[in-house]
Amino acid sequence: QVHLVESGGGLVQAGGSLRLSCASSGSIPSINTMLWHRQAPGKTRELVALITSGDRTNYADSVKGRFTISRDNAKNTVYLQMSNLKPEDTAVYYCEAIFLGNYYWGQGTQVTVSS
Repeated sequence: QVHLVESGGGLVQAGGSLRLSCASSGSIPSINTMLWHRQAPGKTRELVALITSGDRTNYADSVKGRFTISRDNAKNTVYLQMSNLKPEDTAVYYCEAIFLGNYYWGQGTQVTVSS
């Protein structure tokens, strides 16, 4: 079992920055892949970024060059550094872990970007 808790969301003006954290109850070096998704009101959930156990990363086109995913294995935490935020980044952001073929989700954290 893996329990995930996101934090770091909030209200920010366009052009600002936020750093989201996803703390895992399990040892993240043993987790295959950790991902950040987001879901805006009235829209389907979309993948934002992922990082593998080998530190390979991938990003949605809409956030490339603005968001950075990273992991701190000593703290069992994955981060999403978000810069140059836009109103269209407003959404609930969810952390996901893929571990031994199972999928675990956090409860989400709200990010609101005002114009």
